[in-house]
Amino acid sequence: MSTNTPKTSRLGAWIAMTVGASYFLIPLLATFEFSLRMRRGEYSFDAYRVVFADPQFQQTFGYSMGMALVTIVFGILLSVPTAYWVHLKMPRMRPVVEFITLLPLVIPAIVIVYGYLRMYNSSSVIPLTGSDRATDFLLMCSYVTLSLPYMYRSVDTGLRTIDVRTLTEAAEVLGAGRATILFKVIFPNIASAILSGAFLTFAVVIGEFTMASLLDRPAFGPYLQLIGANRAYEPSALAVIAFLITWTAMGLIQVFGRQAKRQPANT
Repeated sequence: MSTNTPKTSRLGAWIAMTVGASYFLIPLLATFEFSLRMRRGEYSFDAYRVVFADPQFQQTFGYSMGMALVTIVFGILLSVPTAYWVHLKMPRMRPVVEFITLLPLVIPAIVIVYGYLRMYNSSSVIPLTGSDRATDFLLMCSYVTLSLPYMYRSVDTGLRTIDVRTLTEAAEVLGAGRATILFKVIFPNIASAILSGAFLTFAVVIGEFTMASLLDRPAFGPYLQLIGANRAYEPSALAVIAFLITWTAMGLIQVFGRQAKRQPANT
């Protein structure tokens, strides 16, 4: 009886893994297979060629890529100093800060962007919807808010793996100021955690629809919805492309996460 228990548990694990993988892979494979049917009677990559040749695809994807990079930079500059200061000076405030950073997961994106529109419309004290540049900035702020739970949690997890206080005191003894400590000591020691948050932010921004649509910006998410409503095979190709982008980001998170476990903190 006891000799069969490990085999039974191993079989159960394989069955659960197979069912879980099938739940994700079968729809994706079906979508990929359908995207190859644009040419009647044979498989081809015509749908992908049409998508990549579409100037609107190039414009919206490039726009979202740029917004993702800017969002990552601002998210890092907001999250890392905040998490560092909480760890160093205000450890009792950690639950409060964590609660605040998790609010974007509870509040729908449409509520957040509607609040921004009410606060920063053309008749407000700080109008941020009167020009393309100002609206881009407002959209970037929206993306930073939306990705804050992922970026902050990644940074906070990274800071938990190092001795923040000891590193800070050692750097202060050597005459380093706060900015030097932050950028030359803390950043290198949590680089893998920052990159994990950056890839998660990228995955969130690249497919986001609600905020970009309501702010009327030429992002990739509204383009996906537009193509999905008007064409047959191209939406399947775009879905596969979006999945590949997301899975690549997740794979990079795993790679950098494993590297972080092997590297000790630098003092």
